[in-house]
Amino acid sequence: MSKSATFRPDRRQDQSFLARVALPAIAAVATLAIALTAVVLLSASQANKLAGDRQQALIETVLKQRSAAIAHDQEGVTIWDEALRHVTAPRPDFKWLDDNLGVWLHSYYGHDEAYVLDASGAPIYAMRDGKRISPGDYRQRVGVVVAPLVQNLVHKLTRPLPHSVTVPQRTPDSYAIARIGGHPAIVSVKAILDEEGNITPGMKPPFHVSVRRLDGSFLKEFAEAYQLTNARFATALDPIGSDRAAPLVDRTGKPLGYIVWEPFGPGALMARRIAPFAIGALVMILAMVGWLLLRIRRSTLALEASEAQAQHLAFHDPLTGLANRALFDDRLGHILAKAQANDAQVALLYFDLDRFKQVNDTLGHPAGDELIVATARRLVEVTRETDVVARIGGDEFAVIQTGAVSAASTEILCLRIIEAVGEPFDLAGSKASVGVSIGVALSPADATTRTELARKADIALYEAKASGRGRYMFFREEMDAGVRHRREIEADLRDALDAGDQLRIEYQPLYAAQSGQIIGAEALLRWQHPVRGMMSPATFVPIAEACGLINGIGTWVLERACADAVRLRLPSISVNVSAVQLRDEELAEEILGILKRTRLEPSRLEIEITETSFIESASACQATLVRLRAAGVRIALDDFGTGYSSFSHLRNFEVDRIKIDQSFVNGIDMRRGGSAIIRAIVDLAKASGMQITAEGVETDEQRDFLADAGCTSLQGYLLSRPLSPAAIAALLYRNPAIELRRAAMQ
Repeated sequence: MSKSATFRPDRRQDQSFLARVALPAIAAVATLAIALTAVVLLSASQANKLAGDRQQALIETVLKQRSAAIAHDQEGVTIWDEALRHVTAPRPDFKWLDDNLGVWLHSYYGHDEAYVLDASGAPIYAMRDGKRISPGDYRQRVGVVVAPLVQNLVHKLTRPLPHSVTVPQRTPDSYAIARIGGHPAIVSVKAILDEEGNITPGMKPPFHVSVRRLDGSFLKEFAEAYQLTNARFATALDPIGSDRAAPLVDRTGKPLGYIVWEPFGPGALMARRIAPFAIGALVMILAMVGWLLLRIRRSTLALEASEAQAQHLAFHDPLTGLANRALFDDRLGHILAKAQANDAQVALLYFDLDRFKQVNDTLGHPAGDELIVATARRLVEVTRETDVVARIGGDEFAVIQTGAVSAASTEILCLRIIEAVGEPFDLAGSKASVGVSIGVALSPADATTRTELARKADIALYEAKASGRGRYMFFREEMDAGVRHRREIEADLRDALDAGDQLRIEYQPLYAAQSGQIIGAEALLRWQHPVRGMMSPATFVPIAEACGLINGIGTWVLERACADAVRLRLPSISVNVSAVQLRDEELAEEILGILKRTRLEPSRLEIEITETSFIESASACQATLVRLRAAGVRIALDDFGTGYSSFSHLRNFEVDRIKIDQSFVNGIDMRRGGSAIIRAIVDLAKASGMQITAEGVETDEQRDFLADAGCTSLQGYLLSRPLSPAAIAALLYRNPAIELRRAAMQ
């Protein structure tokens, strides 16, 4: 039976199945469903009622406790010598009363109104809604309610035994629920006493009255604390509603209204949670009836689908649906064999995305996956159906171009890919722009075997990325020599690390621009190769970064430089850190550990990072730089002006110093006023509170201009070449000051 065939039983088989199996099964399932529904609904109703009763009892009890708590709030300000003195003073200090007995109770405890009564019961102070008001309408507004409470409190105060004092309160209180200003409220009265709380028979102290409305902030806080849904105040109850209510009654038992809320219904919640499972179970039981009839067919279809899926996953990338490396290698081998038989050409394109890691770090891995999928879609759109597009790694892709291939047609395809991938992507609600670097190898011109052709395409890709990214490069034989050279350098570098006597550090002094005094030095790594001679860091550092040796080398340089700075008593030491080291989350703790071991003060260490690595690794290195600066380590931005050259990038990071690149210093032309660019950089850096160092100073004219422009320090061969530790120790001993001004300028 083909995949498109369907199972069609005859009419008599259908009728027999309905009569003997389907209808009895459906009836049994329906009966079971009805019985279960009745049980669930009854249980839900009983659970709702029980939960509602418990909730109402809890709310009524807590409401009484909250009412008594108003008096507890008052006690903090009514048993106080200062309060008694201010209230009984001939001329009350109303500002003091605001800050302690009125407005303060509103802002701290949420009391809506407060009044102070003298010993005769006359109001001398009033506050409403956080503002002092005239006590003139006291009697009309609250006097009728407060009068019996005061009498009750006086009665309590005159009792010989303090048995009526509510624990943990120290003095008696008197409160009631009443309607104040049209609002239900708790009204509480406390006597203002001295700090000993002395109560003598027949005493008539001044009184403090607090009012807390029950339908305002009190109700909101109450509802949030006890998770009351749709809590509100109502003057009457809905006879047919399902809401629960706690009655509010005054001292005489007269109802003032109700606090109403929607009761928590665990039974209904249980029913809603059970319902999907019950319905699912019913559906499953009904489905099983059909499955019994079609089990053989469905088993066959499932097996066929499973085999097809396994076959697809074995040879396709699960994220993009493109060919994976296994299918790509297989197709490439077959295409090369066919091309050799027909004397045809094949182009192999290897490429990966530029700035993909930056997108991953900034927008997250889901956005990175989205970028990979979108890139795959664009690649399919710009290639032909006869071409093979594959994803062979994280952000690595490959295209096998077949059929009438020439260098010109391959170049056109490369340009189309660069243009397509260069268009902005919509990722996670943000625009992201990436580029692509492409390496190309042709068969049979470059290789005829799959392994060799892929190796040379990979070499071309490496050269494209090393040449600035966002471009394509065809394989050339000299590239292979370059790869071998890099491998030899890597092997020699590993031997040098094992030997321990080829790497050394020299120090180039840093001079104050105005005084000429040595204010520090920069540690510069040197490699004395036993065969090749002195190796430039520009040659071996990128190789160390690529092969994973840079972290070990960087740690060695930091340890040695810090130790030398302590031994030579250098005022400060600057050490370069690569972009690879910056992305290491443990870098900050490693540097702090070195400082501790070498006993170098953190303020004497300056970490130099290049402008490009600083910006490209911003998200990864931010925490590291913040941690180091918090410990006192200074941060310098090296080669400023050669990368992004924007002070706006520095706003999110605190940098202590920028170093103007030597290319700007070399461009100083005194016949044209020196360099406007350097002056602009110095002015902006000063405005940002940064120090400025100029690198590569080689002439007197450069030195004089840079000092006059405002650079704080200078560095270059005019002042001093890099020196060995012994040589810089001697220089520091002499401590010469270099004159930075011409005699004519003195």
